[in-house]
Parts: sequence; C-alpha cells; structure tokens
Amino acid sequence: MVTVEREFTFTFEEKRSKFIAHIFPHGNFKNILERLKSENPKARHFVTAFRYLNEFEQIVEGSSDDGEPKGTSGKPSLAVLQGSDLIDIGVIIVRYFGGTKLGTGGLVRAYSSSVNGVISISELSERKKLLQKNFQILYKDISRFKYQIEKLELQIIDEVFGNEGGNFLVSGEKEKLENLELKL
Repeated sequence: MVTVEREFTFTFEEKRSKFIAHIFPHGNFKNILERLKSENPKARHFVTAFRYLNEFEQIVEGSSDDGEPKGTSGKPSLAVLQGSDLIDIGVIIVRYFGGTKLGTGGLVRAYSSSVNGVISISELSERKKLLQKNFQILYKDISRFKYQIEKLELQIIDEVFGNEGGNFLVSGEKEKLENLELKL
C-alpha cells in the first residue's frame, strides 16, 4: 500500500466545468476541507473520498457526492483510490460548474479522470506502520513537547489535562516515537 506525505493538486476540465482534485494525508482531511471551502466560495461541489487504516489495521473508507447525482462522484473517486492501492489518504475535488450538464456517465468520467490525474502527478511512498504511545508531560514542558511533536512530524491523537500536566496519546513511526522519548 502507498500513500502521500503532502498535498498535490490537479485540474481537469470538461465542457467548461473545472474539477480541481486535491490529494493529501488523511490526518489533514477536516482542515483541508475547511480551507478549500473558504478559498473557493463560488465552487458548486466539494466531492470527497478517503481511505485509512484504523488502530486495528482495518481499512476505513468513505465518500460524499456533495449534491451531485447519487453515485456519480464520491464512489467513482473512492474506486480510483482503491484501484491505486492508496491508504491513509484523502481526496477532495472542487467543482466549478461550466454551464453544460455532463450527465451521469460524464460526471463519473470527469471525477475519475481528475482523481487519476492528481495521483499521476503525486509523489507516492510506501506506507509505514504507525504506532501509538502515551506521554505524561508537566505543564512547564508542554510547549517544548509540542515543538518536538511538530519537528518529528508526529501527531497528537488525544490529550487529557490534569492537575500537574497532560497525558498525550501520540501516533507516529516507531523510530520517531523513540527519538521523541530520548529528547524528553
């Protein structure tokens, strides 16, 4: 299985409609969707598809047609992700309507082509298995801890604060988690 480490963008045009596909690591899904909606206020649709592995190494996937006719956009986009063996990935296709209806077959082709296009220009890498580890951090050390999390490209999954500090559940590659432990 392969994934991407950063965001890539590809634009596909069909009968003056623009399909702007964005592919990115799944952990950024919510933030990127919000950003794209604010950057593209005149766009008609924000079609989404995603695939990731949960903590039990099971594939979780989903899609949304976002107002397009049922089954013409989200599912075909997800099918392309599945066929490319991509994981821990999200894709959002921003559509600007060009004035001509494409029909169901045309929509399926356009969304599939935009996702195939963004995959073709993406830098794909082998997916690394992520582990999770708990860290108990005193309040005075939290800013240094979060700096190291960002520097090592780790992700905080959960945080709970108590009287003396916080308990952080951190996700990342084994080597990076060990490196974080050494720096603390």
